[in-house]
Amino acid sequence: MAYTVITHGYAVLALIADALVLAALTGFLVARTSPERRERWNAFRNGITPVSLHLAWIVAMLAMLGSLYFSQVVGLVPCEFCWFQRICMYPLTLLLGIAAIRGDFAIAKRYFLTMSIVGSLLAIYHYQLEHIPQPSVCGAQIPCDVAAFNIFGFISIPFLSMAAFLLITTLLLLSRTPEEDEGEDEDEDEDDVDEPAAHETSDEAVPATA
Repeated sequence: MAYTVITHGYAVLALIADALVLAALTGFLVARTSPERRERWNAFRNGITPVSLHLAWIVAMLAMLGSLYFSQVVGLVPCEFCWFQRICMYPLTLLLGIAAIRGDFAIAKRYFLTMSIVGSLLAIYHYQLEHIPQPSVCGAQIPCDVAAFNIFGFISIPFLSMAAFLLITTLLLLSRTPEEDEGEDEDEDEDDVDEPAAHETSDEAVPATA
């Protein structure tokens, strides 16, 4: 009973994570269509930044606890690709926690983002191994192309891993560093300077009348 509740709970969390990633991607693309939408997108990023590292850390912690539950409690032995994904995820639980406490967004984006992207790619590759027939790339004792479970017919352990890594990546990309804020302020200042210059040019172009 507990196994069913936990696995289905993680499956629902994975679907929510994928929905949030898709919503963020849609918002990013829509923001490119007009200055007003870009301004709203920047305001959204400013609002999510203070909690982005904390949320990313929570996601990493849930992913680590889930993997430990499947291996240490349920007894599912991790395959090679599961171990590779753990190598990317487990350090993030510590590093993101430290970055969240320190509020160090620049370090998180510069160094930790690479780990989450690599983990995402590994999870995506692992997930497709379960669904696309191809020569096995893992050991025969613990095959990587056989799903331990399939909740709702498509959610397996690599899918859970993929959702966690993609959400962590999205949260890190959404966070704004001080350098990004300074760059935006400089762009706004340049726009303010250009507008009066345009008015002066137009005034000089008007011929004087007697």
